[in-house]
Amino acid sequence: MSLETKIANKTARLAVVGLGYVGLPLAVEFASEGFSVVGVDIDARKVDALNRKVSYIPDVPSAKLKRVVAKKKFAATTDYAAIEDTHVIFICVPTPFDAMKAPDLSPVIAATTSITPHLRAGQLVILQSTTYPGTTEEVCLPILEKSGLRAGKDFHLAFSPERIDPGATSSQGWNVKNTPKTLGGLTPRCTALAKALLVHLTSQVFVVSSPRAAEMSKLLENIFRSVNIALVNELALLCERMNIDMWEVIDAAKTKPFGYMPFYPGPGVGGHCIPVDPYYLSWKAREYDFYTRFIELAADVNQGMPYHVVKLAHDALGRRGKALKNARVLVLGVAFKPDVDDARNSPAERVIEVLRRYGARVAYHDPFVPKFHVGGDVFHRERVDLASTPLTRAALRGCDVAIIVTAHRCVDYRVVVENAPLVVDSANATKGLGHVEKIVRVGAPMCEVKDE
Repeated sequence: MSLETKIANKTARLAVVGLGYVGLPLAVEFASEGFSVVGVDIDARKVDALNRKVSYIPDVPSAKLKRVVAKKKFAATTDYAAIEDTHVIFICVPTPFDAMKAPDLSPVIAATTSITPHLRAGQLVILQSTTYPGTTEEVCLPILEKSGLRAGKDFHLAFSPERIDPGATSSQGWNVKNTPKTLGGLTPRCTALAKALLVHLTSQVFVVSSPRAAEMSKLLENIFRSVNIALVNELALLCERMNIDMWEVIDAAKTKPFGYMPFYPGPGVGGHCIPVDPYYLSWKAREYDFYTRFIELAADVNQGMPYHVVKLAHDALGRRGKALKNARVLVLGVAFKPDVDDARNSPAERVIEVLRRYGARVAYHDPFVPKFHVGGDVFHRERVDLASTPLTRAALRGCDVAIIVTAHRCVDYRVVVENAPLVVDSANATKGLGHVEKIVRVGAPMCEVKDE
């Protein structure tokens, strides 16, 4: 039976390598569609949790996981040998950057290297990890061909980037089922096979001419956001000086029904894509003697926002006759976006690093992130774990300043502004809550903070 027929009949067996925010939703969704799926991950704790029917990803309810495990449509393992009995292999591992902002493809290389001894003729390999143009053909292909099989002839290879929105549900936003997919295969047959599989998730599969075009499309999506966030961040800094409320300006501009899309200022950018992708493309562009000045400038603006947030706190405390050194600072929200437990590349890390450098005594509260890692980058060689503190009226009254970095919806910000002596708001969470005399908002006119 051909692979096309197996895919059409849902008898094709799938492997998903990497069971994080991208891989696990993909694996469970295909299992829910009736495919038999094996998940492979090097983290034995994740594998154990999944086989006990416990999901650690908020976007994958444990009840949904239980159903596919009970039907024997999904199982997890740390053993790459399990992929020998599959027909399609998805690679969904992280693609971070290092301390010098150079791409770190070690997870992709490690996963591909581990797949190679188990690769069999006729299998389809689909890379989903966000990366620079050329990775599929220049990095993954040569490793896979060490198996003795030839890509495009003996096995099939394609790139189809993940488009995941952590924290979104079908009722709130986009998910694996309703998000269109882009796809570029090594050969027309590679593309056709991959599309035949992906249409089981979504009917909207847009085909491009090559893996490189698909890789670039993913970077364009995220760099578009990075550049526009940088634009409003820079204008927010200007508005502060001009005594204009940037948030009011955005509300006015977005009434235009065409030619404008609202973006919002904040403490910087976080997550796995927006802070990373500009550097992936900039790094690759230098191979062609091309310098992405516009893209790098946007990244620089966004990287500078955590320092600006700390400066607002420093200046506001100074107007009250207090120093940031030894000040008690309560950081509210350390996840990279509201209502998720993902703290990767969160601007809160840099905010806390800079606060500590000034000598501030820092605590944080985040209902989704019980422990937060700070340090371990180019500035700090040691790693510091901070435990989340309860958000009580006493904790708010006991701090010198509360800094809102990530505005989770479950936090009552009216309680925050009523009890904290001073609030620096980088997310506009305190809009309309009164007590303006002790609130400093990013991108808003600076009210005169009254002396105590």
